[in-house]
Amino acid sequence: MENAEIVFNEIVKEYSERVYWHVRRFVNSHEDADDLVQDIFLKIWTALPSFRGEAQLFTWVYRIATNETLNWLRREKVRAALRFTSVDAEMEKRIDNDPFFDGDAADRALSKAVAKLPEKQRQVFILRYYDEIPYEEMSSILGTSVGALKASYHIAQEKVKASLGKEFDMGD
Repeated sequence: MENAEIVFNEIVKEYSERVYWHVRRFVNSHEDADDLVQDIFLKIWTALPSFRGEAQLFTWVYRIATNETLNWLRREKVRAALRFTSVDAEMEKRIDNDPFFDGDAADRALSKAVAKLPEKQRQVFILRYYDEIPYEEMSSILGTSVGALKASYHIAQEKVKASLGKEFDMGD
């Protein structure tokens, strides 16, 4: 067990900041991201004995982080529906109200544009644009072909550009 603790502490040390920002880009709130990261590392701790090394450690950690985040987002979607509100409106409000958001107007507009993307496109956009994950690794994380990921990223990128064009009146 002592060895598992050492390995786990190394995983936390190595990946906690990257996992935090990965999650934060999905949930748009420091408090929610912080809580979710704790849940993710708890899940990693409990799953650590079953890690067989078939995937790279980074890929395994990101797969857990992504799945836990998506599950959280799905629960939020249900909660929003029960409150008769839109998840998109909730995400925009979180971006606007987050006291820890330190970006400028362009960062805020980009975050809002990304939050409006459909779930799969948002995943691909965040992994590629922010986390700079190669398509091959992304394929392992998301269980999708490289070609499909490239297509999703292209479509997401076009939607984000269109949204930013409207936001900053950069149209025709």
